[in-house]
Amino acid sequence: MVAMDLFRSEEMSLVQLIIPAESAHDTITCLAELGLLQFKDLNPEKSPFQRTYANQLKRCGEMGRKIRYIQDQIAKSGKTSSYRPLTDKDINLNELETKLTELEAELLEINANTDRLQRTHSELTELQLVLHKAGVLFGSARDAASTVQHQGADTENGSSIEEAVDYPLLQEQEMQTDPSKQARLGFVTGLISKAKAASFERIIFRATRGNMFLKQAPIEDAVLDPATGEKVEKTVFVLFFSGERARTKVVKICEAFGANRYHFPDDPNRQRQMKSEVDMRLVELQSTLDAGIHHRDNVFNSIGYNLEKWAVMVRREKAVYVTLNMLSIDVTRKCLVAEGWCPVSAKPKIHDALQRAAHVSNSQVNTIFQVLHTKETPPSYFETNKFTSAFQEIVEAYGVGRYQEANPGCFTIITFPFLFAVMFGDWGHGICLLLGALYLVLNEKKLGSKKLGDTMEMAYGGRYVILLMAMFSIYTGFIYNEFFSVSFGFFGGSAYQCPDPQYSVKNCPTATTSGVEKWSYEPYAFGIDPIWHGSRSELPFTNSLKMKMSILLGICQMNLGILLSYFNARYFRSALDVWYQFIPQLLFLNALFGYLSFLIILKWCQGSKPDLYHIMIYMFLSPTEDLGENQLFIGQTYVQIVLLLVALVAVPWMLFPKPLIMRKQHIQKMHGRTYGFLRESDTESTDLEVDVEHDEEEFEFSEVFVHQMIHTIEFVLNSVSNTASYLRLWALSCKKIVLYRHGSCSLD
Repeated sequence: MVAMDLFRSEEMSLVQLIIPAESAHDTITCLAELGLLQFKDLNPEKSPFQRTYANQLKRCGEMGRKIRYIQDQIAKSGKTSSYRPLTDKDINLNELETKLTELEAELLEINANTDRLQRTHSELTELQLVLHKAGVLFGSARDAASTVQHQGADTENGSSIEEAVDYPLLQEQEMQTDPSKQARLGFVTGLISKAKAASFERIIFRATRGNMFLKQAPIEDAVLDPATGEKVEKTVFVLFFSGERARTKVVKICEAFGANRYHFPDDPNRQRQMKSEVDMRLVELQSTLDAGIHHRDNVFNSIGYNLEKWAVMVRREKAVYVTLNMLSIDVTRKCLVAEGWCPVSAKPKIHDALQRAAHVSNSQVNTIFQVLHTKETPPSYFETNKFTSAFQEIVEAYGVGRYQEANPGCFTIITFPFLFAVMFGDWGHGICLLLGALYLVLNEKKLGSKKLGDTMEMAYGGRYVILLMAMFSIYTGFIYNEFFSVSFGFFGGSAYQCPDPQYSVKNCPTATTSGVEKWSYEPYAFGIDPIWHGSRSELPFTNSLKMKMSILLGICQMNLGILLSYFNARYFRSALDVWYQFIPQLLFLNALFGYLSFLIILKWCQGSKPDLYHIMIYMFLSPTEDLGENQLFIGQTYVQIVLLLVALVAVPWMLFPKPLIMRKQHIQKMHGRTYGFLRESDTESTDLEVDVEHDEEEFEFSEVFVHQMIHTIEFVLNSVSNTASYLRLWALSCKKIVLYRHGSCSLD
């Protein structure tokens, strides 16, 4: 029954629903859960902002944004939304909106406080590094100054340690005798990115004309930058200069390079006190940050697994309001009118869903359900299951058939995996693919309830396709006698033997020179004889076999497509399509490529060596020329001339008769209607005139003729191109052999 259900789309009917306003939401929800009704938009002239439920859609969009924000925060925290299940009661849309608003505000406040505390913590961490590194630099400077003092240098001036550090840089200032005009040495401490340190030093040197002293101490580990919050490798610097103008320049350059400046006391006691204060504040900040993170995790835990349920609920509500906007409102605003397509077989289910919706909404009036009669073309709907859905999606990826047309999806269940197996013929690889497909099929319930990645989701959706591809690959692998590119003699011995009886076939020394001899006229029982594998003639032999086999498969499948057009024409009772589309197409395809398939089979049966390329080419260029050694049967030249004439006649047969006959039928129909309404009453004549005008607008000979011409040209060209495209089956199969055996594909 699966194939018959898929062979034609379900019979559809246009229905109208008159829904009470108080039960509209519940009715659409129940029908959406059923999934068997396609609504029509009855308000095409209205923009999305002019529709009735625009505000509700805006609310759903805002709630969806809040849910995505919460999901992003959970992802940034490194947690997952699948927490322990919570016994949270079901909430309605208004309660969910309030709860999401509170959660968003709370998370925003938590993030703001965390960012502020993290920035302060980063600044204190950098200050701690400055106090440590700069303290070491100042301590070494004081030790050097103390050493100089003990050695007797500068004893006449009585310079102290502080004076040694604060000694002026400029030589002119050293000559000044007025202490009030003598500038003391200033300094700036901070951190700068290690990548900018060299440029920073160069710019400072030029700005102060060399009157500076820069000391740097790199930090081993990267630190968090307070401005960006990212980890950056930095270095601590201490910059000495002289004068206020130099200070102004240094400050501006530090700001331009993004250097963070920190106050550093020159008094050792004050440094130690400041270090202890910074350490205490860092401990307090870290505990505060940990408490904030713990509180945020508690918020995420309070959401629990309900977040995914809320997201589904919001998407469902948004879809319901989108559908409600497609409905028209009665002038009394007490009911909504809906129109849509549904399968004829689904009407009892729709009635049950409408009754259930009326019961849920406590409506006093039931929804009115009635069938409308129309000449509109219904949409195509195929009822599929978990096995056939993937194959139907493959067909619909190329295009959806018209209503009640023969569906190639039921044939694709076999042809698609089999054509894959023709390219992937290796039963070793097929077993590996089969194991993977069996894992997906046997664990489909467990995997279906999980969130899978894009690739895994695609493989899970096509698990039955992969299963059939694996089974057919094992079958064609036995035909090709390929197991990871190794052959086995499972079906008897080889029909060939070595001329020297003391050697086996595979170890025969003359195998690559004079070759082996055939000792049995019985062919290998199943598949390719293992003697061909690894031999010099393997690729020419398999190339010829697979290339011709691909052409035969392609011609068979194209004939199947033409045969489906006959079933369509017979189902719709269109004699024109049978006589002027199906028959000429069948004749054209088989007069050329069907004849080629016949020659291939005949050549295999006779075991002769004619050149099929030469036969097909000169069938067009020189149809009356003598075939000579390429002749396969008596009277072949005359048969080819007849087939060529049939192919040439089939092209105008497809192009001209159908549009001309349709035009003639249309004219006769118009004359008949004209005579008809002259004998009727005035009211009936008015209706007939409307029908005549409508039919005249629908039929235009130019459009019909152009469409038929395009269809004819497309069929002729596709007959050639599709036949060549089927050679990809051979090419990809040959490429697999090349990858394993380092050979080369050839058309010889």
